[in-house]
Parts: sequence; C-alpha cells; structure tokens
Amino acid sequence: MNEQSTSAAVPADQYVLTLSCPDRKGIVHAVSSYLFMTGCNIEDSQQFGDHDTGLFFMRVHFSADAPVTVEKLRASFAAIGDSFQMDWQINRGDQKMRILLMVSKFGHCLNDLLFRARTGALPVEIAGVVSNHTDFAELVGSYNLPFHHIPVTKDTKAEAEGRLLDIVREEGVELVVLARYMQVLSDDLCKALSGRIINIHHSFLPSFKGAKPYHQAHARGVKLIGATAHYVTADLDEGPIIEQEVERVGHDVTPEGLVAIGRDVECQALARAVKWHAERRILLNGRRTVIFA
Repeated sequence: MNEQSTSAAVPADQYVLTLSCPDRKGIVHAVSSYLFMTGCNIEDSQQFGDHDTGLFFMRVHFSADAPVTVEKLRASFAAIGDSFQMDWQINRGDQKMRILLMVSKFGHCLNDLLFRARTGALPVEIAGVVSNHTDFAELVGSYNLPFHHIPVTKDTKAEAEGRLLDIVREEGVELVVLARYMQVLSDDLCKALSGRIINIHHSFLPSFKGAKPYHQAHARGVKLIGATAHYVTADLDEGPIIEQEVERVGHDVTPEGLVAIGRDVECQALARAVKWHAERRILLNGRRTVIFA
C-alpha cells in the first residue's frame, strides 16, 4: 500500500493596521492599494467615518505570504500616513500583547483574567501582577507569575509609581489593567500611560459614592447592576468608555447578592475591554472610543 504524506501549508504572517485621520476621499483606496502592491492580502477590514468630529477610523487585519518585517511595513507605509495626516500603527497580529495586572484586596477580576489568559481566551501574555497588599501573592504564584508588592502611602506614592513605571519599561508592558486596584493614580502617571491603562468600576457612580455602594443601591431599590471599563485619565473614573455590562435584579436580591452579581458583571466587562485592546480593536475618538469588535 502506497502512503502519501501531506504537509500543512505554512501560515502567512499576520498583521493589524489601525489608523485615524481627517476624513476625505481616497483613504480606503490608498490603504488597499498599498497592501496589494506590497503583496499582502486583506483578511478583514472595518472602517467608520464620524460626522461629528470629521475623523475617519480604520482597522485592517492582513497577511503577508512573502517574508517581510513589521519594521519594513512601517517604513513603506509612512508616506501614505503622512499624506493623509494619519495617526497609525502596524503591529504583528500573531503575537500576544504583554500586560501588567494591578489589584488591591478584591480579587475577582484578577482571578478571572489570570484564568482567561491561561486558557487562551485572552490573547495576552501577563508580565506580572502589582499590588499594594500581599493578599493574592499565593494566587499569582500558582500561575508562576511575578508578584510585585508595592505598598502605597501618601508619603511614598511618587516612589511607588516610579517603581511601577520601571516595571512597565523593563518588562515591555503594552497595557496596564487595574483589576480592582483601589488607589487613585497621579496625573503624571495617567499621562505617562495615556491610552495604555484600563480600569473597571461599578456603574453606580456618581450616585453611590464611597463605602458599600451595593448596600447603598439596595437601600434605594436599584433594579440594574452595571460595570464600566474605561481608559484611565486624570479625571477620576471619567476616561473614554470601552465597555459596559448590566444585569437586571429583583426586589428579593440581598445586598450580598448584589455584590456577587456586581463582581460577575465587572469581570465580563473588563475581560472584553482587555481582549479588544489586545486585538487592537479600539481607537480613541476624543473622549469616546471607536471599537471594531
């Protein structure tokens, strides 16, 4: 009996181009023509023209059969980017984004993100976890990840943030995720990580501030539990919104039940926000976001 061996085709290199620029004719044609001329194939393309701001947004996932480096693609695309006044990026689409997680004393979002990353549900590589407490050192250790304990006080805040930025630089971190990290970041740190830091919080703000917001909501008979994932800016909890999740609740749900539901929706909203950012599906549009999900 004759046997025939078949070899699987070598997958093409994958890339993602994202751009925003003043809207005008010819943008899509220029991009698609460039990719054709460089021997690339468009796998998926999405675009949006915002009539309010006059800006155009585009995300193109493309492949290259012939050997090419991302540096060469960037160099050859630069002229097109300049001609259309584009804010653009080209990145490899088959490499996981390196992220850093930060947590305080509530670990549900941390645990969820660790598990999703381990199982491949998130296209990320976790560079480590930073915390101002030691509560989750053992959990992080069980994933064989570095745990950085950086205590924060009023007097040591600047030093602590400096250590955080050192970790970001040394580990090549592209995204910082505040997985219920309960410290207010300085304006300088927010600027240093602009567009590269995501936070999650309950959506009761500004109605129920301070301690025990779910108990406050229960006392007022709230019927919707929500969570908001957003980019961090110097304006506390007012950065561009990425994702929101809600769940309806009845009159019979206890305050403890509201807390449990709130934790679930926080995990869901944050995980989607991290996934979309890691896949380079989010473009900033002033105080809003354009998301090609």
